[in-house]
Amino acid sequence: MLYVQDEVVWRALSVGIFAVAVVTDFFDGYIARLYEAQTSYGVFLDPLADKFLTFAGFICLPFIDATQFPWWAIAIIVLRDVVVTTMRIVADWRDIKMNTRLTAKIKTMSQMIFLYLVLLVGVFVSTDVWLSSYCVQLLQSGVLGWGMMVIVVLTLYSGIEYIYVNKNIFTKYDTKNKTDIR
Repeated sequence: MLYVQDEVVWRALSVGIFAVAVVTDFFDGYIARLYEAQTSYGVFLDPLADKFLTFAGFICLPFIDATQFPWWAIAIIVLRDVVVTTMRIVADWRDIKMNTRLTAKIKTMSQMIFLYLVLLVGVFVSTDVWLSSYCVQLLQSGVLGWGMMVIVVLTLYSGIEYIYVNKNIFTKYDTKNKTDIR
């Protein structure tokens, strides 16, 4: 909500909040693993919180430039995350362990860095400081649009990998005995 306001101060504040959320999310997971303080709820909720954070960031991008950050690309990213989250819920219900893939971690890190940079560019484009002209040139160059396409491809690949590696989740299931039916 803050990012789509007309006042630059609100946009800048939203980017600061986004950065704090990303950093605290990283350290939360790191500390939980370091002190072996992971819980099944945390293992489920942490990626879910990541998804809400990235959704909020991606939804702001078309307001910067809808041609470089089209809604269809954002829909692909959201759809992938909805599918993987649904798979996690089904796996949990079936007592199947679904580990986080390395590509998913790379995807999330790439998305967070990309979002931070683009949201920051969006703030400077709407200001009148020395960095503004560079940000306008960067936006007009189309490089950020190509970056968006790389993020979409990485996101799709990660989703396809999750589906392939965890295809056992889709087998028929006997709810009474909690076993696969082959």
